[in-house]
Amino acid sequence: MSFDLKTLELFVRVATLGAIGRAGEEFGMSPTNASQRIKSLETELGVKLLNRTTRAVSLTPDGEVLLENAKRILDDVEDLRTVLTHTAQSVSGHLRVTASASFGRAHIIPYVPEFMRLYPNVTLDLNLTDTVVDIVEQGYDMAFRIGALPPSSLLAQKIDDNPSWLVASPAYLERAGTPQLPEDLTRHACLTLGKVQNWHLTSADGRQYDVQVGGPLSVNFGDAIGEWVVAGMGIALASLWHAGPDLEAGRLVRVLPDYDILPRSSIWAVRPPGRLMPARVHAFMSFMQAKIIATNKARYGALM
Repeated sequence: MSFDLKTLELFVRVATLGAIGRAGEEFGMSPTNASQRIKSLETELGVKLLNRTTRAVSLTPDGEVLLENAKRILDDVEDLRTVLTHTAQSVSGHLRVTASASFGRAHIIPYVPEFMRLYPNVTLDLNLTDTVVDIVEQGYDMAFRIGALPPSSLLAQKIDDNPSWLVASPAYLERAGTPQLPEDLTRHACLTLGKVQNWHLTSADGRQYDVQVGGPLSVNFGDAIGEWVVAGMGIALASLWHAGPDLEAGRLVRVLPDYDILPRSSIWAVRPPGRLMPARVHAFMSFMQAKIIATNKARYGALM
């Protein structure tokens, strides 16, 4: 197709004003030239876009379809221009982000003030919840997700690795004994998000174990598990960014250190499909990725 962006912009303006001549004036075109452009667009697409009368124009059903898609195309082009040429002052708009409560407290909240100073024309709505949010249905620009991503149409970008370990307090292990093999976990109080979970482990020689675990406590809030495991209530599967400070301080120790957790986990940023990345999303994602990588390396590099 040979029509250009200016013709699409003209068509959108014609649809908004309901008048070809008035729209043409805004583009510095005569009514005749503007009308010829619209007719050329119809010829190129092979459909009628406008119902014309002597007083006004209205959209045909095909015109309605083109209007919706033309607006999206023009928005994408504008977003691309902004991404390629943006400065901190040019990045603007309302940004809606969601993440798990524990991750948000550790890796997003501490850096929001600096981001807002760098991008003063952005407004941020941050939703922290351990419930997986449908970001398309609820209108979020992006979400941070931890672990393996299920198949979906969402666009995903890896932010960093997310090492996960089994951990417990020294007091719990002294009282209940230290597991030596994966199957020993079935005899321990394991703290889970949900009543029963399967923990998947692999040994250095590649042998895999699928262990169904449970215990007297379950919860839907990750920070609660963090507090309970430190309090000696059982064994937990924890991301290193979550358990790292307690491991460094000796409040927790690693359980079954010769086994790795499967699947190997990552931190992801996901966003709705079908659009270029707006500059405000690109700025926030890049900023937080740099902070997350630097923080994890500085805090937990010595533990790896």
